[in-house]
Amino acid sequence: MLNFSQPLISEDTIAAMVATMRSGWIASGPRVVEFECLLSATFNHRPTRVLTSATGAMEIALLACGIGAGDEVITSTQSFFSTMNMIVKVGAKPVFVDCDLVTRAIDLQQVEAAITPNTKAIVPTHFPGALGDMDALYALARRHRLRVIEDAALVQGSEWQGRAIGSFGDIATFSFHPNKNMTTIEGGAIVVADEATARLVETLRFHGITRRPDDTRDVSVASGKYNMSDVSAAIGIAQLQQLPAFLAQRRQLADRYFEVFPTIADAVLPPQGVPGQSWNMFCVLLPYQHLHTTRNAFRAALRERGIATGLSYEPSHLTSLGLGLGYHAGQFPNAERIGEQTITLPLHCGMTTADVDRVCAAIADVLAPG
Repeated sequence: MLNFSQPLISEDTIAAMVATMRSGWIASGPRVVEFECLLSATFNHRPTRVLTSATGAMEIALLACGIGAGDEVITSTQSFFSTMNMIVKVGAKPVFVDCDLVTRAIDLQQVEAAITPNTKAIVPTHFPGALGDMDALYALARRHRLRVIEDAALVQGSEWQGRAIGSFGDIATFSFHPNKNMTTIEGGAIVVADEATARLVETLRFHGITRRPDDTRDVSVASGKYNMSDVSAAIGIAQLQQLPAFLAQRRQLADRYFEVFPTIADAVLPPQGVPGQSWNMFCVLLPYQHLHTTRNAFRAALRERGIATGLSYEPSHLTSLGLGLGYHAGQFPNAERIGEQTITLPLHCGMTTADVDRVCAAIADVLAPG
């Protein structure tokens, strides 16, 4: 079975994890500090803190921006559910807008139209292959004095006009889940613009605890526990060293998909040839009705041929939670089409270009007339 995603864990990475386990310091400690310093260097030395997940990073980012009850946060409905969930969890209201059909970038015209006196932040989700107009995004945010929290879980290594995502702007969050560009098993990071915000993140990620001058502890704000372990950080350090090679291989696999993907009328492929972009996944939209099949039948046929696929992503506004917030079908046609037609094809560093050829041959075979 060719998985649609899986991590590549080297023997050096395993050795680093074992050495940390044997060191006797396995909770947050020197490896976490080292990992944060190395990550920060990839973001132009901006303050960077690691956490147990990108979901936790999004929650902490919202709290660090002072977002809570009565506030509104504008975000794309085309995102993983964690964005919506964390906005709701901190007591705010997610205000959904649509996205571009190809890049899946948040629709900035709809963002501007959705701004009210209660709006406090914009949360765009970046997708592999191309970014939205970052200059226009930040110009809009400055005009309306809004915070920007970039959901960059899928695009570690992507650049905007030669600058790495996370190296500029307001706040960016990243994921180190096993299906991302690099992994710490579970984990995430938050990159901020100044040390004062970084110190607030440190407080929020560990029970809201601060230290008094006599070294006794105080709790300045109610919070949870999101600190990364040294074991995960050791894995992250080793993975970060391999990240350039991972990104290059993923780019090679994506390039091969564009070369050999079958010609299918009305299919929508990801953006192609945008400089400086990373490839975490390869999603295509297929017109199943015109192909005389259904998505479930198509995925099952690929699975019978030893090829696993995923779905990225169902629109948040059509979940039970989204519907309960007052949203309904028909509001965001691009995101809804993506939700109905998307299929995520295998793309990970355990693959070769021959695997891409195999996937595309299987797609052609499944859709062949007869």
